[in-house]
Amino acid sequence: MHGLGTIVNVIAIIIGGIIGIVLKKGIPEKFKTTIMQAIGLAVIIVGISGTLQGVFTVTEQGKLDRNYITGMILCLVIGSLIGEAIKIEEGLDKMAIWFQNRFAGKESNFAKGFVTASLVYVVGAMAIVGSLEDGLYGKIDILLAKSMLDGISAVVFSATLGIGVVFSGLSVLVYQGAITVLAGVLKPLLSDVVVSQMSLVGSVLILAIGFNLLEIKKFKVGNMLPAIFIPLLYSFIYGIIAPLLQ
Repeated sequence: MHGLGTIVNVIAIIIGGIIGIVLKKGIPEKFKTTIMQAIGLAVIIVGISGTLQGVFTVTEQGKLDRNYITGMILCLVIGSLIGEAIKIEEGLDKMAIWFQNRFAGKESNFAKGFVTASLVYVVGAMAIVGSLEDGLYGKIDILLAKSMLDGISAVVFSATLGIGVVFSGLSVLVYQGAITVLAGVLKPLLSDVVVSQMSLVGSVLILAIGFNLLEIKKFKVGNMLPAIFIPLLYSFIYGIIAPLLQ
């Protein structure tokens, strides 16, 4: 069944989030601060490791060789311009405020929990590659592993940021579900290089989320989301133009 991986993922986030909310009242404020700092550091490490894995390859001579640097920069710049123009971050904030007014009352951290968790759960390589495999082959191994990780992190996130984390499952449902549904249509464009570049850009954005969590620097990661799909767009345009140039 195509889409099963995303459904399991959403359920894991909701269950983890609810457990975190139950535990929230028993966690002193100073512990919440330390936990968030630990999460921020962990997210940064995940972002760095994914970025280095995408950028560097080992040659036959055992030396490191760099890949996709220029492409990564162009993707981030072009994607950020697109995201800024259509105001993705602002849209996420408005959605969070709507949910807060409807379901969470005056909880001050709702928007932060919703936006932060949504971005953490959707920008990574596992979300992209896992959703593509689900849509193309019905394989959900990657998304099952992601579900376990997301469920555990949802406990910690919601214990510190509140019920907004639970509603981030909707973002995952829409985002991963759309990739899964469109995977069959996109298959001709999904070369290994394109998927690797998409994963690389996603890892860079995860790094930015880590900086946001530690309040080192505020990055508009939501507005950078289109950057992940620029390699796919390039592949599509190149596929049209290349035959005309021959």
